[in-house]
Amino acid sequence: MSLAAQGWVRVCAAGELLPGEFRVVFDGDTPIAVYNIDGALYAIEDVCTHDGGDLAGGEVFGFEVECPRHGARFDLRTGAVTRPPAYEPIASFPVREDADAIWTRDDR
Repeated sequence: MSLAAQGWVRVCAAGELLPGEFRVVFDGDTPIAVYNIDGALYAIEDVCTHDGGDLAGGEVFGFEVECPRHGARFDLRTGAVTRPPAYEPIASFPVREDADAIWTRDDR
């Protein structure tokens, strides 16, 4: 059974997401931002729990992404809040490389 048939969403070709870059895809209505941090891939829900704004495009500090609107930070590995004004974590999702592509899915 293919990854798509198992509910995985193709992000891009493996060589298209270089270290320091991100891509946003949708699994249904869920925006998922996939980040390449020094060759390791992480996927989070692309919605700040403080005000509902996009996180993708915010500055990345190590394994943290900063919301560009009010400065809340989230751990890309776990979705945990690392700096207010947000207090609720965001979802993190599995990522896999298979058949020369990067895949993710909302597995909640």
